[in-house]
Amino acid sequence: MSRPWLAHYPAGVPEEISIEPYASLPALLDQACHKHASRVACTAMGADITYAELDRQARGFAGWLQSLGLEKGARVALMMPNVPAYLVCMLGTLRAGHVVVNVNPLYKSEELERQLLDSGAEVIVILENFAHTLQAVGDRGALRHVVVTGPGDLLGGLKAPLVNFVVRYVKRMIPAWHIDGAHRLPQVLSQGTAKSFTPPTLGHDDVAVLQYTGGTTGVPKGAMLSHGNLIANVLQLEAVARPALGDVHDTQLTIISALPLYHVFAMTVNGLFGMYAGMRNVLIINPRDQPTLIATWRKTGINIFPGVNTLFNALANNADFARLDFSGLRLTLGGGMAVQRHVAERWLEITGHPLVEGYGLSETSPVATVNPTDTTAYSGSIGLPLPSTDVAILDDAGNPVPMGERGEVCIRGPQVMLGYWQKPDETRQSMTEDGFFRTGDIGIMDEQGYTRIVDRKKDMIAVSGFKVYPNEVEAVIASHPGVLECAVVGVPDEHSGEAVKAFVVKKDQALTEQQLIDWCREKLTGYKRPHSVEFRDELPKSNVGKILRRELRPE
Repeated sequence: MSRPWLAHYPAGVPEEISIEPYASLPALLDQACHKHASRVACTAMGADITYAELDRQARGFAGWLQSLGLEKGARVALMMPNVPAYLVCMLGTLRAGHVVVNVNPLYKSEELERQLLDSGAEVIVILENFAHTLQAVGDRGALRHVVVTGPGDLLGGLKAPLVNFVVRYVKRMIPAWHIDGAHRLPQVLSQGTAKSFTPPTLGHDDVAVLQYTGGTTGVPKGAMLSHGNLIANVLQLEAVARPALGDVHDTQLTIISALPLYHVFAMTVNGLFGMYAGMRNVLIINPRDQPTLIATWRKTGINIFPGVNTLFNALANNADFARLDFSGLRLTLGGGMAVQRHVAERWLEITGHPLVEGYGLSETSPVATVNPTDTTAYSGSIGLPLPSTDVAILDDAGNPVPMGERGEVCIRGPQVMLGYWQKPDETRQSMTEDGFFRTGDIGIMDEQGYTRIVDRKKDMIAVSGFKVYPNEVEAVIASHPGVLECAVVGVPDEHSGEAVKAFVVKKDQALTEQQLIDWCREKLTGYKRPHSVEFRDELPKSNVGKILRRELRPE
């Protein structure tokens, strides 16, 4: 197939990458830990942990896991926010030859039960703030070993007991819980360090991570991401980031983790790529706590900021954020949802640095495309395919559509998952015969190879037979100066089948429904205009801040 995008790669970005130098993720990450041993690996709650210490603790966790006699490929669930224990246990699990199962710590007991049963996890590491959720799970399936960690664990010195004391007894943030046989992480690491450890033989096709999708089309599915998939995405990120970051191993850069590490975007970009490059990873437990995020930025100085549109929008509307020093900022990377033009333009105005939009999915490890990182302006597209990656725009029959026409965005490359865990039929349905993953997103590719996402296939609204794509309508509404956030869905209509309804969070409290409808009348053709507007104090969001349209749709 033709690859028009290759002619538009910035200088220094290769057309292909090779994963052959690294046999597995531990091979890649162990090399980084040894090379950058004296550097700070992460900063959390004012405490620093070096790569040497991260390496030692991960070795302890790997040794403890191996002492349990688990088979290679056993699943280990990690149910933690952004605390150092996540990085330690992720690396330790991979070293032991087991599979990381990322779990949202905000899950209710029913959601946790479904994921434990589906994954067959035999071990779970859980922050004690959420241990009561696990206690309430009726059927834990294959789970036999529970490890509980406190928020201050692994911070070192007096910081660890002090943080744990304040969280437990002063702020009383730990609901009562009791789980028979539960282990404490510090003791687990101590026991594991004293045990012998034999690194298992791992290859590119071994599963490294089970990353559960958001379940927008039904029951969440576990995307099987192999060691080869994730090595490829790390090396692809290094390649496309080169115009903005240079040689990432040359000088230590600081990356801020405001997105949760259990989400695939942050796990790969902040966790794996950050570790591979020897970065200092500044961990933010709660990105909605903007004062803490801003204070941390002011104290530390940030070079790389991955985030989502809603987070960028919130910060762009915060006067304290605008007063920060952005001289060290080299790359702001937007993903997880569409970056809106007015947010990107406001970000550039405030920081003096562009907001670079990328695109990916759990099934693609996750990054598949990105705009050139030396860009100076918002493009409105998801950019160009990464090195060694093909993007095709296909019709419902799986045939390429003419350039410039709408179709389903399909992706082929070394970062595309092995398949869905224990779901062979759904795996087959998600792939074309020649190896392209069907994303379910509708997009248009131009002659240079830039792709613009129109919308999710299943979010499309049919008004009197005309297709309405919510992203287009949301972009118009969001451009109104009185709007903070918005979402658009289809609602039943006896005349047109469906009608467009907008849900809006106001920036200007004087804003009225009629003003918004008049605004859309000037910018949208009749069938695309909202039929009604509902104002809300907030919109439902995913764990990374992506607005959830499905929760706004009528049953």
